[in-house]
Amino acid sequence: MLGVALSVAACSELLDAGFDQSHGLLPVDERNPVIVYEDDWSGDWLGEYAVLLANTGGPPLVGIIVNASKIWGDLSINASGWNDLVNAARSSGLANIPDVTASAGTPFSMPADGNIDSTVPNNSAGAQLIVTLSRQLSQPDRPIVIVSGTSLTDVADAYLIDPTVVDRVVVVAALGGTTTSGASMDAPNGDMDPWADWIVAERFRYVQVSTYYDQTGDVTTAEIPSLPSNAIGTRIANKQPNIIAVPQASDQVALLAMGLPGFTTGVQRVSPDTSAAFDPTQGPPLVSDPSGNAWVVTQIASPLAGSRLWQMLLAPQTF
Repeated sequence: MLGVALSVAACSELLDAGFDQSHGLLPVDERNPVIVYEDDWSGDWLGEYAVLLANTGGPPLVGIIVNASKIWGDLSINASGWNDLVNAARSSGLANIPDVTASAGTPFSMPADGNIDSTVPNNSAGAQLIVTLSRQLSQPDRPIVIVSGTSLTDVADAYLIDPTVVDRVVVVAALGGTTTSGASMDAPNGDMDPWADWIVAERFRYVQVSTYYDQTGDVTTAEIPSLPSNAIGTRIANKQPNIIAVPQASDQVALLAMGLPGFTTGVQRVSPDTSAAFDPTQGPPLVSDPSGNAWVVTQIASPLAGSRLWQMLLAPQTF
């Protein structure tokens, strides 16, 4: 109904690329290069996990794209917070930390003909970076992973700029929730740009992480004195009181699902229900399909998150 969906066979072949060589239940793992795509810097630990894992055997961090969303609507504030993380990481001795790319791209609207390829691109800075880095760094068995904790606007925009990007990229998003038949592309994050959800769900190799955890336990008030005496430790100490005490805010689940061995313990294969009418409040339903073009992470080993964080923070070789 909405655009021309990838055939089931093609979707299966694309998503399974590299699967036999992966270390876990997903077709990507800690060896895949990562672009972090996020809005807010203050309410979760995604950025801290990303820079630390990149220096301790986790996914190489090759890009940071920051946008504005309907919840975190000031791009300059968002980018400033992420720039502070980059500066803290570098001054603490962490290597290979990329610059922040601030990206202004408005949410998409469904074209009058309902065809994905009729959508007018934003040509945003973030989308351009996705296209460029994927051309430079993606390998057939090691595609770049876009780890998303925000709207999927810039990811969809990358497709509209260069449709071949889907051959070089896998999208892993903290988004939506599970349902009896599969998953929903609604809040968190899926309600911010529903037409972008349709584009990503139909065109990309897509992993949706719809299981969250209480991230306030990752760094407790009692543990603050144990943080390292460097800029990263100071940043975490200052940030800790503002961590959002709602499990659905733990956007780092997208990174941990693919980049922390053992974190993902349950998955379901799904595909977008393209017969559904477009809903301007959420993306398409994802329905169970053994040969579908996407995965939903349904179970996680949440205690591994905090334990790995502290292992990285306290290991002398990290810094």
